[in-house]
Parts: sequence; C-alpha cells; structure tokens
Amino acid sequence: MSNSLVIIPTYNEIENIERLIRDVFSLPKEFDILIVDDNSPDGTSATVQHLMDEFPAKLFLEKRMNKLGLGTAYIHGFKWALTKSYNYIFEMDADFSHNPTDLWRLYEACDRDGASLSIGSRYKTGVNVVNWPMSRVLLSYCASKYVRFITGIPIHDTTAGFKCYKRSVLESIDFEKIRFTGYAFQIEMKFRAWKKGFNLTEVPVIFTDRKLGQSKMSNGIIREAIFGVILLKITSLFRK
Repeated sequence: MSNSLVIIPTYNEIENIERLIRDVFSLPKEFDILIVDDNSPDGTSATVQHLMDEFPAKLFLEKRMNKLGLGTAYIHGFKWALTKSYNYIFEMDADFSHNPTDLWRLYEACDRDGASLSIGSRYKTGVNVVNWPMSRVLLSYCASKYVRFITGIPIHDTTAGFKCYKRSVLESIDFEKIRFTGYAFQIEMKFRAWKKGFNLTEVPVIFTDRKLGQSKMSNGIIREAIFGVILLKITSLFRK
C-alpha cells in the first residue's frame, strides 16, 4: 500500500476515467486511487471495477446510490482514507483539468517542504488556465479574489480543487460541520484548515478545461460559493 491516496469523485466520466487511472499509476511515485462514483448511468463504475482486477490493492471503488454533490463525495473519501494508513490524501478531478504529473509536486510540497495542505494554484503566478472562455476565467479569478478579501485567507486560488492534505489536517476537521457541497466546499476546507493554524502553500499548475464529457458547473454552485463565503466568515467569528 502506498502512503498516498488520490480521491477522484465521478459522475458520467466514462470518456476519461480509464486513461486517468492508467496515467496516475504510470507515475514514478506510487499512488493508490479511490474512485467515489455517484451511480453514473454511463457505466463509469463498471469500467473502474474492471480495472480493479488489473490493479488489485491499488485501485478502490466506493459507489453511492445517488448524485449527492462534490463535497459529500470527498468527505466520503476522506472518511474511507482515515480508516487506512495513508499519510497524504489528494483531491483530483476526473476530467484531466488537473494534470496527473503535478501530483508529485503537491506531494513534495507536503512531504519535503513542510506544508500541511498544498494547493494546485491557477493564480499564484498570474492566470494559468487553458481553453476556458474569458467570461469563466474572469468569474473564477474574481471569485478567488472576493473570497480572499472576505475571509482574509492568504491564498490566491481559494476555489482550487487540486490538493494534497496531510492526514493530520483531515483528522482535525469535524466533517459533520461542513456546510457546503458544491465548489464552496473547496473554500470551506481551506478556510477551516487555515483557521486551525495549519500551513497552507500554493503550487503553481496549469489548469486545462476538459476535452471530453460535460462540465458539472451550475448557477446554483456559483451562488453557493458567493453567498456561502459571507456565512462562513460570520460563523467563524463566533468560534474559538
């Protein structure tokens, strides 16, 4: 068993999932993978189950019965990981917007350089996004600036979803108190880790929009992120 687990939530990722799994397993460092699939009707989980025969004790599948949201998928994965002996737990999208080769850099930031949470950052060194329309680039970039202004968190890419946690960070967070399930979940997890005094660092990455499959972005997710940040900041004022 590796000391590192990559959690990948899926819903209708049949076009991407096999190639992504093979790419991760081809890296020089050994990573295990946990797929958390929300009962994808396109057969994503069946593909994973088939690959599990090829990669025993390295590839794992947790299949949920309904589409329950990104945040709950990751929390499901975190709880699963903490029952094992993994010291480093990663979040990663299934659509190749996150480059598998950057997993090593996120790992090194925690294992070698002492970060408690390393973040694959699109905005630390400018705007490193490929194939997004300008309207979405502006929305994402301004959202990150807005979150930083409201919360004070010292991170340029506050909505990033490509991350490596040291085990101790996840052990310190009460998952039952996580409020959000969409992209605001990514903000909330960083904010809670920062408020607990953990060391957060950003690793510059290039984010490439998906080429296959459909985006899960929606107006509801955007609203949750915008208005949820205010609630997050207010409630933090009343916590020790």
